Amino acid sequence: MEIVRLAGIGLIAAVLALLLRAERPELAIQVSIAAGALLLLLTVGRLVEVLELLLSLVRRAGLDLFYLNTVLKIIGVGYLVGFAAQICRDAGERAVAEKLELAGKVAIMALALPILLAVVDAVTRILP
Repeated sequence: MEIVRLAGIGLIAAVLALLLRAERPELAIQVSIAAGALLLLLTVGRLVEVLELLLSLVRRAGLDLFYLNTVLKIIGVGYLVGFAAQICRDAGERAVAEKLELAGKVAIMALALPILLAVVDAVTRILP
């Protein structure tokens, strides 16, 4: 199973970072970042499969690709901000992580506005 391999990499990286943190904290952060990047690269194949499936569902349903693109951007912002914020926390910068998460939430709200407007428009057309 692929998830077992990913979990193993994550656990090994965590133990290595924990051991390095006492003597060489700068290396512990680098191990954490490298492990995160490696795990991300190893999951890209699965992500492509999911995206292809979502695209086929949107096409079958006859929906506008704009909405799928927007939802994917929102998901991407959420994952990217979460990943970056966790790296900030690993580096001991909790305040920066919290500001980054706030900025990500604002970006997500801005991206979601067109979908919200479309839903409100559809509801007002349905109601008498």
